[in-house]
Amino acid sequence: MFLFRGGKGRVVLTKICVVGMGYVGIPVAALLANQRNFDVTGIQRRSQRSGWKIDVLNAGKSPFEGDEPGLDDLIRRVVKKGSFRVTDDFSVIKDMDIVLIDVQTPTDGADHNPRYLSLKEVSRQVGTYMKKGSLVVIESTVAPGTTQFVVQPILERKSGLKAGEGFYLAYSYERVMPGRLLDYIANLPRIVGGVDKKSRNRAVAMYKKIVKAKIFPTDILTAETSKTMENAYRDVNIAFSNEMAMACESLGVDVYEVRELINSRAERHMHVPGIGVGGHCLPKDTWLLDYGVRKYGKPSMNPEFVRLARKINNFMPTHATQMIKEALAAEKIALRDAKVALLGVAYLEDSDDVRNTPAYDLIRDLETYGAEVVAHDPYVRSFPEAELSRDLNRVVEGSDCVVIVTKHKPYFRLKLSKLKSLMRTPIIVDGRNVLDRAKAERAGFIYKGIGKG
Repeated sequence: MFLFRGGKGRVVLTKICVVGMGYVGIPVAALLANQRNFDVTGIQRRSQRSGWKIDVLNAGKSPFEGDEPGLDDLIRRVVKKGSFRVTDDFSVIKDMDIVLIDVQTPTDGADHNPRYLSLKEVSRQVGTYMKKGSLVVIESTVAPGTTQFVVQPILERKSGLKAGEGFYLAYSYERVMPGRLLDYIANLPRIVGGVDKKSRNRAVAMYKKIVKAKIFPTDILTAETSKTMENAYRDVNIAFSNEMAMACESLGVDVYEVRELINSRAERHMHVPGIGVGGHCLPKDTWLLDYGVRKYGKPSMNPEFVRLARKINNFMPTHATQMIKEALAAEKIALRDAKVALLGVAYLEDSDDVRNTPAYDLIRDLETYGAEVVAHDPYVRSFPEAELSRDLNRVVEGSDCVVIVTKHKPYFRLKLSKLKSLMRTPIIVDGRNVLDRAKAERAGFIYKGIGKG
């Protein structure tokens, strides 16, 4: 599909550009670069926040601190082979046969509408430089209708070409999760939508090189809708579990025992509650679905159920703050006089990913009441929201409450007697069901947990 032969049967490389070196762009670029006759260039802006990734990747290293099986070796191998490199120069797109766009698409403000600044700017750059016959694939998560009504017009205006005629346009989303990046790209089913049949088929042919699971071809709008609805489905189910956790606290029962009893029936699957929902997907994809339906659907359709789920999940850090206040008040300590130590600031266990972590809202809530907040995380290197250290003893020392925000593996091995000896007031608020309540109380702690009555 992509290889063609020059003079005397010479095989010419398929040149691929991946714009955006994040949790999606890096693994997909590395997997493509590992294929025979694929040559991959990543593009990353040299900003203060993320420009350092260029040098790290070009040195054959992964920029991720968390456990990411196989990725370090894969990056090292493709860089050494010469089939992968990263630049900040968009003009390289002029030589590319395929361009993948993997930039962030956040939602901001009280309206939670998408902010497509990066997506629009990258689309302008791609349209300016892309050559005739190129395939452009949007992998960023977007509201249904975005590729057709936002990206496609920009590409056409800047290039002077028409989608489906002068260039090919497709949409296909990743289902990645930190800690399983390569595994999920290769082994989960892939949905690929095209602006026309040729665009879709070209994109499917490319993904077949790296995806072992079934690939489902469809149109772009259906693919965009599938992505946002898939994550809204999870968001709604987690919201149910979180509300039931608060109900169990009110009733004085343990939501985890209730969950086990419910799930004893094979076709039931109550999700795990917790201190909040974070990550790049769930906190925004529900809003993207809501926006797409309201913007491009019938005026009579105004989603409500998914908004309620967002409200419940966003409330969980505030609920945790209330639990902390109650525990401290029982010891006659006001939050303004307390030192609170957070264990984990990443949104996901054993990763360094802090995107939309519930730790942000928890810290803001606590500091609103004047609390001193410090944080520990074994993987996160920078977290401006609070004083962060990888020295657990230093963080916990003199604290009045330890809050488990992320279920990193090291926290399951906490030595409770040592922990208690370092603290000023032995209070634990367990937001992830990491510790055994009975053991914590035997060790002399006041223990509160999400969903623990």
